[in-house]
Amino acid sequence: MDDHNERDTVSMYFVRAAVTRLAAPARRRALQAAGIPAAWLAEPQARVPAAAFSALWLAVARELDDEFFGLDRRAMKVGSFALVCQAVIGCATLERALKRTLRGFSLFLDDVRGELVVDGAMAELRLHNRIRRPADRRFADETFLVLVHGLMCWLIRRRIDLTEVAFAHPRPAHAVEYTRMFSRTLRFDAPHAAMRFDARLLASPIAHDAASLQQFLGTAPQSVFLKYKNEDSWTARVRRRLRGGSPDGDRLGDDWPVFEALATEFGATPTTLRRRLEAEGGSYQGIKDRLRCDWAIDALCHSTLSIEALAASLGFHDASTFHRAFKRWTGLQPGEYRRRAAPAVAPAAATPSGAPPARRAG
Repeated sequence: MDDHNERDTVSMYFVRAAVTRLAAPARRRALQAAGIPAAWLAEPQARVPAAAFSALWLAVARELDDEFFGLDRRAMKVGSFALVCQAVIGCATLERALKRTLRGFSLFLDDVRGELVVDGAMAELRLHNRIRRPADRRFADETFLVLVHGLMCWLIRRRIDLTEVAFAHPRPAHAVEYTRMFSRTLRFDAPHAAMRFDARLLASPIAHDAASLQQFLGTAPQSVFLKYKNEDSWTARVRRRLRGGSPDGDRLGDDWPVFEALATEFGATPTTLRRRLEAEGGSYQGIKDRLRCDWAIDALCHSTLSIEALAASLGFHDASTFHRAFKRWTGLQPGEYRRRAAPAVAPAAATPSGAPPARRAG
C-alpha cells in the first residue's frame, strides 16, 4: 500500500458513537481537541480525517478515563490497552498472545468477553456481549474486534485475512465501512459477533519486541484501526489500481479506466466484477467518489489550495460541479467544510511522522 497516496477518512457514524457517553461540556472539549466541529455531528454523510478520529479516541478516553468509550459497566481505564500489549509481547506464538489478550480484556471489562474457538482448520474469535442498549452493544462489538484484530495483525507483521465476520445486529447503514475494516464476507443478525480466520496462523511467531511495542503504542489508536485495513477486498484492489495512476497526469482520474477495461485488467467480466463490488456494498462509481472525497477532505483540512484549483486537481471541469459533488458526498459545501474545520483542525492533522503535504492528484 502506498501510504503517501492514501488519504483515509472515517465515517461520522464512528464519531457520533465515540462521543455518545460524554456530557455536553466534555463532548465539546473532546471534539475541539480532535479538530472536529460539533456541527458535523448533525451531518450523517460527513467524514473526518483518520488522524482526527484517532485524536478523538484519545480525547474521549481522557474525559472518561475509559479506553472503551464508556460502553461497559466497568471502565477500561487509560493505560489498560498498553498493559495488555506489554503482557503479550513476550509470547512465543499468536495463539498464546491472543489467549492472553482476551484474558487481559476480561480483567478490564465486565459486559464484553472474547473467546477463541478452534474447529479444525478454522479459528474463531467469538464475542459474548451483555450490553443492553442496541447501539452501545453494536459499537462495543465493532470496537473490540478492531482492537483485537489490529493487535493480532501487528504482532505477526501481516494482515490476518478474515474469512468471515459476523455481527449480532442487523445490517447498518454504515456496513460498507466493514469491508475495508474487516472482510468482504459479512453476516448480520448472527447469534453473536465473531471473526473467523485460518487456524494455521495461530502458530505464527510474534515478530516484535518491547522496543517496537513502544513505537506501536506511540501511534495508537491510529496504528490499530487503520494500518491493517482489509487490503484484499475487491474494493481495496480497485482503490489501489486507481491510486496507482500515472504521476504525469494533471488531475486525479485522468488515467482511470472505464469499467469494462478495469474488469479485463482483473481477469473478470464486467458482470462478475460488478457483482463482487456490490456484494461488498459498493460500486465502481462509489469507489471513485470516495477517493475524490478523501482527497478533497485532506486538502481542505491540510492545505490552502483554492477551491477552484482543488476542483481541477480532482478531475472536475469546473468548481460548480465539484461543489455539487462534495455536497452530495458529505452534506456540506467544500468552503463550508474548510471554514468549520479551520479553527481546530490543525492539532488533529499532525501525526507522529507529520501530515503529508497536499499535492495535485495524479
